[in-house]
Amino acid sequence: MARVCQVTGKVPVSGNKVSHSNIKTKRRFLPNLQTKRFFLAEEDKWITLKVSSEGLRTINKNGLYTVVKQLRASGEKI
Repeated sequence: MARVCQVTGKVPVSGNKVSHSNIKTKRRFLPNLQTKRFFLAEEDKWITLKVSSEGLRTINKNGLYTVVKQLRASGEKI
């Protein structure tokens, strides 16, 4: 599976690793992704999402059902 947050859409970005001698080599910055199970009470079932820590904060703020509705409207299969 790709390293993409299902809620926020965060993806890996590239940058430079800089050594003590200031030599630059390419590296990737990966998002902080967690595979998390949520209980969707409105549908009485468990769903599994791959979310970043910012995605978890979004779910806590807006509510799980609201976030799931927005994901389904954008074409995500949940």
